[in-house]
Amino acid sequence: MTVPQASHRVIAAGLERGVTVNMHVFPDGTKTSQDAANAVGCALSAIAKSIVLTLDDREQIVVFASGDTRIDMVRIAAAAGARQARRATLEEARAATGFAAGGTPPFGYPTPLRVFADVALRRHEDVWSAGGTPTTVFPIPLAELVRAAGAEWVDCGE
Repeated sequence: MTVPQASHRVIAAGLERGVTVNMHVFPDGTKTSQDAANAVGCALSAIAKSIVLTLDDREQIVVFASGDTRIDMVRIAAAAGARQARRATLEEARAATGFAAGGTPPFGYPTPLRVFADVALRRHEDVWSAGGTPTTVFPIPLAELVRAAGAEWVDCGE
């Protein structure tokens, strides 16, 4: 299976951070956390979804959360030092990360973004992350994911 161009950008960004990305392609799609868990055969909680949020209508951030966890917008806003948080629009997400929603990877953005990781991810030593497209994912040790992305741990799940 051919790895999409956007996923090659993720592989290159991983190498820049000392991470070897072993990209997996699933033509039927991995757009949702459940789709990804079904495709790779893991627990839903082992999917490290990347959610792009907008703080105070001016700054985009990325939050890593377990596939079975919802983000509490009040808690993440407080943790990030903002008054409010909302899901970024599709346009905001693509402009901030360089990737389409449903495939947002943990790194490889055109400009640095603040990144947060919800503590619920700590249930797993290894997680699966989006690979830059809605059909690609890759496994990564959680500690490497957090290190490579420069993520800050927060408790922001509902």
